[in-house]
Amino acid sequence: MNPPSGTIVFNTVGRTQYGFDVFYTHLNNHSIDNLLTDGISINFNAQFTDEKETIVFVSERTGSPRFYLSRPENKPELLPSIPNTPFQDRPTIKNGKIYFSSTHVQPNALFKSWSAVYSTAVDGTGAPTRLTPQGVVDYSPAVSLTGNLIAVASYGSRNWDGDFYELQTDIVVFEESVPENRVVVSEHGGWPTWLGDSTLFFHRISDDGWWSIFRIDLQDSNLTGSQPSPIRITPPGVHCFTPAALQNGNCIAVATRRKESNFRHIEIFDLETQTFQNITEAINPNFHHYNPFVSPDSRYLGYHRFRGESTKGTQGESTYPHLDPVISLVDNIRLLRLNGAFPSFSPDGDFIAFNHGLAGMDGGVKIIRSNGSKRWGLLKGRVCFGNAWSPTEKNVIYTSIGPIFESVTKTVQIARVEFDPVHLTDDREEIPFTFKILTKYDSGNNAFPSCSPDGKFVVFRSGRSGFKNLYIVDAVNGEANGGLRRLTEGEWIDTMPSWSPKGDLIAFSSNMHDAGNSEVFGIYVVNVDGSGLRRVEIGKTLDGARERLNHVCFSGDGEWLLFTANLGGVSAEPVGLPNQFQPYGDLFVVKLDGSGLRRLTCNAYENGTPTWYHGKLFLSSSQGDDEDGGDWDKLKGAFQEPIWITCDK
Repeated sequence: MNPPSGTIVFNTVGRTQYGFDVFYTHLNNHSIDNLLTDGISINFNAQFTDEKETIVFVSERTGSPRFYLSRPENKPELLPSIPNTPFQDRPTIKNGKIYFSSTHVQPNALFKSWSAVYSTAVDGTGAPTRLTPQGVVDYSPAVSLTGNLIAVASYGSRNWDGDFYELQTDIVVFEESVPENRVVVSEHGGWPTWLGDSTLFFHRISDDGWWSIFRIDLQDSNLTGSQPSPIRITPPGVHCFTPAALQNGNCIAVATRRKESNFRHIEIFDLETQTFQNITEAINPNFHHYNPFVSPDSRYLGYHRFRGESTKGTQGESTYPHLDPVISLVDNIRLLRLNGAFPSFSPDGDFIAFNHGLAGMDGGVKIIRSNGSKRWGLLKGRVCFGNAWSPTEKNVIYTSIGPIFESVTKTVQIARVEFDPVHLTDDREEIPFTFKILTKYDSGNNAFPSCSPDGKFVVFRSGRSGFKNLYIVDAVNGEANGGLRRLTEGEWIDTMPSWSPKGDLIAFSSNMHDAGNSEVFGIYVVNVDGSGLRRVEIGKTLDGARERLNHVCFSGDGEWLLFTANLGGVSAEPVGLPNQFQPYGDLFVVKLDGSGLRRLTCNAYENGTPTWYHGKLFLSSSQGDDEDGGDWDKLKGAFQEPIWITCDK
């Protein structure tokens, strides 16, 4: 069997709109904020070094998160870190070392995060040192003022238990020189920050439901004996998270979410008067602000936010490309993040059909050149999602017309869309088309078509029986004239089918193994005649972890399955990120017999709706250049707060 290869195009929920940059403001005069990064790619989670206005930060400009040093008036400088790391985060420079979290070592268990804490010399000399014990998961490292102590949010040696809204981590402290001597100072908490070498602040959800900041004063720097219980310091009525301590000892900076505001803002909380001072609302009232950090002299307050118009007149990016390269964990597979969802390649691989947003909106179906250089529209004004380009016809695309994520009775129909490829020219934006509805109007919710290799039939998911199962319909004449055949039957959910390139199998996602749970999905395959139904056994869920395997499709040779899954747990604390929905997580491939599992992506986002092309693609160098007619999408910063952060108290 050949190893997996080719090009995979996929969607990341909300990620294309980030446009983050790092800013700071003077705490004595915070009427404006100042740009610290260069407006290129996505820049976030910074810390001040000991130098004025110099920061270390994370940027994704190379296709995966890397660390950079930014000094005033200089271009960002790439810092040494672990080579070929898919995800790394939360860098801090202290005493000539960078401390950070990384996911470059794969654990020997499913449903376990790869995240661990490391240190390496800033000048690149010597090998990186793993500070987290083998088999243990650590997030969010914080370094004390002297650099002698490290605090982490630790999941310990447990497998991921499916928690996502708030990770069930402990606050663990250890000496930098003796990292194996670890002390749990709080059995519940995340995102630690140091005041000096003896006081820690961290966040967690209080018993009354409010995210709050807690404080613990360590008994001694040797971490011997029992430690005192944490004390809650922020009041109910306002969510407070991702704290940063001011080293003057009087205040902490926190991100807040208040009932009277639709945005996350940075505030200073006075430890003595127990009062808040809002910093960013007066500067940028209509932007979310994330993850504050404070200079060593407590004069400057930093954070990251959507760059907005801040880079006007500079070399910053104001648009995002149709296709964006992402580092792959498998050498022979190239990954491209799509500005859209539900991609499908044309038969020759020259074009990609997709939907502009995951929810379909009213943008119809879009087509781009597979080098990312041009975009056209079909079915403008209609809500469409889930596309399949005919394998035998350059001018035929199948799609679902109607709202996504709806009940079995909601009207959603499978459409066959035809157009003339001669209209795919640079001087057009919209393409003339005709379309035919293949499903009956009164048949309920029909979606996610996939076309047979010979172009004669379409398999899709339908709720017409009261449950969502799979059906096969004539690809030209539809069910009214060409007939309909039921493929699966049961009181569960079968969805997102994919026809194999050999024409013999259909892969899909289903919860038939746990029909009462609409959140747990596995991968199944069935013969085209309905026989041979079986589950692709990848690994048993452990310790109550929620198995979520979905968005399955075949490799070009039909030997591998590509899918999205939560098998790798969580790579970073979700509360520090925008646009967090459900943790389908990352892309994986596996052989048809369930062996050979390989992870392709490892990041803090939700990746999904992939498609797999057997060849290689080469992107146009003009991607994102909007000087040729405005074909590119402007960065909007359209972030949503995580769905579990509400103020309805």
